[in-house]
Amino acid sequence: MPGWNMSAILYRLRSFTAYLFLAIYIAAVGPPALAAAFLTGRSGHVFALGRFGATVVRRMLGIRLEVCGLEHVVGDRPTLYCINHRSLADVVAFEALFPKCLRLRGLYKAELGKVPILGRAMRLVGFVPVDRGNRTSAIASVDAAAERLVAGDSFIIAPEGTRARSVAMLPFKKGGFVMAIKAQVPVAPVALHGTADVMPRGQLWVKPGVVRVEVGAPIPTTGLTIHDRERLMETVRERLQRMLDG
Repeated sequence: MPGWNMSAILYRLRSFTAYLFLAIYIAAVGPPALAAAFLTGRSGHVFALGRFGATVVRRMLGIRLEVCGLEHVVGDRPTLYCINHRSLADVVAFEALFPKCLRLRGLYKAELGKVPILGRAMRLVGFVPVDRGNRTSAIASVDAAAERLVAGDSFIIAPEGTRARSVAMLPFKKGGFVMAIKAQVPVAPVALHGTADVMPRGQLWVKPGVVRVEVGAPIPTTGLTIHDRERLMETVRERLQRMLDG
């Protein structure tokens, strides 16, 4: 095919194989895992199965992780982790933080909740859906996530809201910082380097490569009020941009 060389064909084939495995894996383990959760009232196994599947797919795709700054992750301290968002491959940030933060959750687009099995599983393990087109619903989601932060969960969010097209980040949205202030939990910037190289915006095929995940020092919110949300947001954005530039 024009513009394709053997390596391009191979990584497309590799990506197709990984996606096929993921679909079969979800279809095979999802229903019995959800049924067991319904019967027992426990969802830990659903979370563990999801983590395992994500790690296998990441390795099948040829994405290697390099993580630094894990000393800033305190497992029993609820924290809001803010990542830059340039690629669908940014989800590897979850795996990078899991060894130290087992109660890590996330916000996700409400449309994903309509995906069979996957949507139900995300809600079951404590992920919070956000409908950005419905202000009332979005505010309710922020409040729900803030309650989970107070209860001891940590959250990872992409405050840009959508994928940026360049290294320069898009303006941040305020909702996540309102969450952190309401729960009085620290906010840690997490710089993702290389995700757009392995999987550029608009591309489904993954090119094998290295993604470096850099965790920055957390910024405290103790004593802050909702009126401080803009200042907190700009502080985190500036810190994260410096990490990306560096």
